[in-house]
Amino acid sequence: MSLLVVGLSHRSAPVSVLERAALSADAQVKLLQDTVAAEPATEAAVLATCNRIELYADVDKFHAGVAELSTLLAQHSGVGLEELTPYLYVHYEDRAVHHLFSVACGLDSMVVGEGQILGQIKDSLARAQELHTAGKLLNDLFQQSLRVGKRAHSETGIDRAGQSLVTFGLEQLAAGGDVQEWAAGRKALVIGAGSMSSLAAATLARAGVAEIVVANRTFERAERLAQILSEGDETAVTARAVRMDAVPGELTRADVVVSCTGATGLVLTAESVAQAVEGRTGEPVADLADSARTTVKAPLPAAGVGTEENCPLDLAAVQGATGFSVLGEAAVAGMDAATLEQHAAWVDNGTVDRRSVGRGPEADAKLISALAATAATVGRIPEHRKPEPVAVIPRPAPAVFLLDLAMPRDIDAAVHRLTGVRLVDIESLAEASADAPMAADVDQVRRIVSDEVAAFGAAQRAAHITPTVVALRTMAADVVAGEIARLDGRLPDLDERQRGEIRQAVHRVVDKLLHAPTVRVKQLAAEPGGTGYADALRTLFDLDPETVAAVSRAEDSTDKKDRPA
Repeated sequence: MSLLVVGLSHRSAPVSVLERAALSADAQVKLLQDTVAAEPATEAAVLATCNRIELYADVDKFHAGVAELSTLLAQHSGVGLEELTPYLYVHYEDRAVHHLFSVACGLDSMVVGEGQILGQIKDSLARAQELHTAGKLLNDLFQQSLRVGKRAHSETGIDRAGQSLVTFGLEQLAAGGDVQEWAAGRKALVIGAGSMSSLAAATLARAGVAEIVVANRTFERAERLAQILSEGDETAVTARAVRMDAVPGELTRADVVVSCTGATGLVLTAESVAQAVEGRTGEPVADLADSARTTVKAPLPAAGVGTEENCPLDLAAVQGATGFSVLGEAAVAGMDAATLEQHAAWVDNGTVDRRSVGRGPEADAKLISALAATAATVGRIPEHRKPEPVAVIPRPAPAVFLLDLAMPRDIDAAVHRLTGVRLVDIESLAEASADAPMAADVDQVRRIVSDEVAAFGAAQRAAHITPTVVALRTMAADVVAGEIARLDGRLPDLDERQRGEIRQAVHRVVDKLLHAPTVRVKQLAAEPGGTGYADALRTLFDLDPETVAAVSRAEDSTDKKDRPA
């Protein structure tokens, strides 16, 4: 039998697919039961979180196992197999062990090092144990993954990034300040009622917000979440549910907005956010990029970059950011189609020395054509992070804080440029996490994972041959017993002391003959590719396969009996 995991996560699938594939508690139970009932699998465990859905199984056939587990995931998630398949990943044997150990250490989390996953792994194991779908392999695997995760957190500084995605996002909104002080008394709007949105709402409630409004396309789910929040013993938050068409009005009242839906398009546009801020403050909302272009007046850039004749860009502002090219996509981000067309004409006139920006005419033409096609489709070039040097314009204190936890994004990235707004999204969270001084800690955790995977594999391979070694020694003991009985019949005059000496001598001979080969075969079996030594022993000594299987069943039974609850 061999370990196999089939799953999807935030690394392989967009949030929209993950939310649609999310498994309820009842669905997880049924999935486990159906998996162990399927032919290729004898054990099963499900790890289902807001960012991943993974099915672990002990299978006897790889290809049949992958097909069966993929089909079962599709059936129980409600997402068609053809649609789900492109987002699935498969890990087998040592790679599956490596994957789970990495997950347990927080290396595979959206925010590296978060510790919430350990509790989720523990819950998954408890569920599989309760349903009797976890046998020796998955019990050993999941329990060891918990130990590996705890070791990573205790021996390294990975805890410096060890927060949930929601907590990390709120810390970014608070700009390094105390989250509870920042959140106290504020009004929050949570858009979506899935697992991530529910976690965000609960986190906001614990942080001390005064009110939470939950908006969701399925109003009943929003009501259910609002009820759970209102009835919570740990918080005194007021919570209510609204329909999605009430979001514009609620947006005007909210101090904090968290959005995580399965929508394929934008839930909040820059225009809707600007209108909400204007309705809240009574002041017009400025676009910082426009302010930069109209207020930053500096000398032209160095010779060779170009002239500003007929150029729609403020070259000084564009060149002020290191690495920006007046021909590049970053420079024209946010342009409408008409301005882009003017820019393309300016480039075609050859007013820029392309050698100075490291680009050729063919590359420029290809880029401009792609940008023009995008502008024709969506009306403007998609926003890119920091396309304009807005730092030169003092930014007023935010009136509204927005946290976008969706992939693809729920909130227009152009909101970054609006005054009175602070937006934190998946992209900025990834950047903030990547900037954290923890590269050495991550490398250390990776070494821990590699060492633990090797040790786990060696232990499993050694354990795999143990029933064969036990069966061999049992057979040898039976041969000795038979020969002693035969000797007793042929030499009836021997006294008890003589019989004891003969019995000990025969046992010593057999033990010495078997000691070196059995010790060596365990060592060899623990090495990669050593699983064949058990088969060799069974063949060489003509061991009964049923005898070996009986030893395995007895060991597994003892292991379950002795295992702590």
